[in-house]
Amino acid sequence: MTCTDFLAQLTDYFDGQISPELLEEVREHTSSCHHCEVVLDTTSKTISVYRDNEIYEVSPEFRDRLHLAIMAKCTAAK
Repeated sequence: MTCTDFLAQLTDYFDGQISPELLEEVREHTSSCHHCEVVLDTTSKTISVYRDNEIYEVSPEFRDRLHLAIMAKCTAAK
C-alpha cells in the first residue's frame, strides 16, 4: 500500500466500510509510515473531538494570535 492508496481509503476506514484484508494493509502501512500514522491519529482525534462536542477554553491571547494567523493565511491566499 502506498500513501496515496492509504489516503484514498481513509474515509472508508473511518466509516467502517473497509474489508478485513484492506484493514490489515492499512495497519501495516501506518506501522511503517510515520506520515500516514500521524494523519490517521490526527484525523481520529479530530473526529473524536467533534463527536464528543468537547469545548476547549483558550486564553484571549491565544485566541487573538490564532485569529491573526488565520487571517494572514486567508489574505495571503487571495
